[in-house]
Amino acid sequence: MNRGNVPRGTTVGGVAIGGMAPEEAERSLEQELGGVAAKPVTVRAASQEATVVPEQAGLGIDWPATVAAAGVQSANPVTRLTGLFRTHEVDAVTVVDDAALNPQLDRLVKELHVEPVDGAINVEAGQGKVTDPKLGQDVPRPMLRDELTTSWLNPQGVTVQPEEVQPAVNNSVIQAAMSGPVKSALAGPLTLGGKDAVQATIPQDRLGEVVQFPNVEGRIDPVVNTDAARTIFGEQLAGTETEMQNARVLAGGGVEPSVDGSVVDWDVTLRDFDARLLADQPRDWEAAYKAVPADFTTEAANNATFDQVVGSFTTGGYSGASGTNIALVASTVNGAIVNPGETFSLNGYTGPRGTAQGYVNSGIILNGRADNAVGGGISQFATTLYNAAYFAGMTDVAHTPHSYYISRYPAGREATVYEGAIDLQFRNDSLHPVRIATSVGGGEVTVSLMGVKTVNVESVNGGRWAYTSPSPVSVSGASCVPSGGAQGFTTSDTRYIYDLAGNLLDSETQTTVYDPQPIVNCG
Repeated sequence: MNRGNVPRGTTVGGVAIGGMAPEEAERSLEQELGGVAAKPVTVRAASQEATVVPEQAGLGIDWPATVAAAGVQSANPVTRLTGLFRTHEVDAVTVVDDAALNPQLDRLVKELHVEPVDGAINVEAGQGKVTDPKLGQDVPRPMLRDELTTSWLNPQGVTVQPEEVQPAVNNSVIQAAMSGPVKSALAGPLTLGGKDAVQATIPQDRLGEVVQFPNVEGRIDPVVNTDAARTIFGEQLAGTETEMQNARVLAGGGVEPSVDGSVVDWDVTLRDFDARLLADQPRDWEAAYKAVPADFTTEAANNATFDQVVGSFTTGGYSGASGTNIALVASTVNGAIVNPGETFSLNGYTGPRGTAQGYVNSGIILNGRADNAVGGGISQFATTLYNAAYFAGMTDVAHTPHSYYISRYPAGREATVYEGAIDLQFRNDSLHPVRIATSVGGGEVTVSLMGVKTVNVESVNGGRWAYTSPSPVSVSGASCVPSGGAQGFTTSDTRYIYDLAGNLLDSETQTTVYDPQPIVNCG
């Protein structure tokens, strides 16, 4: 009865076709499994999963070939008898469209891939802390193709065995580092002996500040932070160093003598620091010191002269009350000495400038219009001093231009001051002291820096651009002064400094933006 039929107990994709004639088996399979190619299939590789829709991957079932692969009923009575009680699954014969399958295989290989994670070593509290490496995995593409094309009908999905991928920094690399450079670097504190039996130490729990063990191209390479070691040692040895002090010519006469310094020679002291940390050099050693001679010696101070004009500037056009304030501040500053390396501060040198010091109420510019305040006119002196220092080649430390352009000052080369808030400062970086000499008279103030002239200075204005228009404002009160306003603009100034032979030593450009002065209507 069953001769020529599918063997008893045969299933395909879980569908029983045993004992059926081939044509009937084909119809049964197509009826039961005809839509299976549209259902997602799970593909597993260890802990990773991905899904694929067979028909999108070019996979289908060859029904006649599948039934044919199941064979025909055997004539052996034993085989026939066992077929009554046992089932056996026959793989469906798959139709494969490689043009559709290949992109899906590429995607699945990527999704089932696990990138290995390198191990790492960090220094924490003076101990090496290990972050364990993690294995990665790859799924070989040929294996994936074979499993997917033959097992995609399995209700449990497709399972492939991935290949293990070792990280570059694996357990063997970690162990080699821990038993090698890490062990050496963390073998105990580092001790540096200084003068007067002072000892500086990098204790065990701070070793992580001077050495770490990052991963570099698949290796663990120690990185030594010598600067950090210098900072830690330096804080403890600071008291063993003597700071150099230049001589100072005193404004009242006489000289404050110079003092040569002595400091740790860190280049020599830390020359073998890597070897002390990572190799077999001793972890305790002595610091090397070096002398720091004064730049401006007592002898040079005693021989200092102030008979050459280093830089000078004159401004005028101030009112009577402003002249009182200008004369007072000029008298206060007259004779001030700025020694080599020192910074002169106008606010710091004069101190408070109020009525108690003799300053009077005078005209100022407030918000672009005329006003009055105690000390008015000091900004004119500041501008004059700024320009004298400018042409003397002094280093500009701090200066603030006026918000609004004042026509009696050079555009882009002027300064304002305000007690406690805005200062004028310059530094003498030359090898010679300068004395500030001031004179007031005839409606003008002159400030000169006297000393030894070593440079010539040229100022080049960059013109005016980006003009802005004024806006009208209404001001009430008897003190109101009407004004037609003035345009704002942007300008620049470039200072060129030459030696006395005409060689350019330095140049600097500063850009200044002036706000428009408002049109003041009194009412």
